Amino acid sequence: MGIADMLFQRNQKKAAENLQAGQEFLAENAKKEGVISLESGLQYQVLTMGEGEKPSAADQVTCHYHGTVIDGTVFDSSVERGQPATFPLNRVIKGWTEGLQLMPVGSKFRFFIPADLAYGERAVSAVIGPNSTLIFDVELLGINP
Repeated sequence: MGIADMLFQRNQKKAAENLQAGQEFLAENAKKEGVISLESGLQYQVLTMGEGEKPSAADQVTCHYHGTVIDGTVFDSSVERGQPATFPLNRVIKGWTEGLQLMPVGSKFRFFIPADLAYGERAVSAVIGPNSTLIFDVELLGINP
């Protein structure tokens, strides 16, 4: 067996472990008070409900966010950088595209994003492995023209 085969097998094993851990986490999380589960598998909690407009998938938005995997390890945070992020809503992971459209400007939600609405089987960093379930606290600061 070559090195490529060993790496592939290790990645497949990690993908299966992450998928199972994520599914178990989401099943338990769905039972918590205030957690809303959508048909797509996306779960969310309203932390603060804003009063502004809701974005569409075609909009560009400005947000503050804090992202972790289910064990609490932070992988990205505009909050920690002190700089909000601006991006087209149709150019991010599916869980963000779906979830942010539920948020009026000024809202802060916590999203629990299953692997298939995140990066799927791709390992995108040392922290975000294949089939990782992601958690984001997202504050929608504005919809940009």
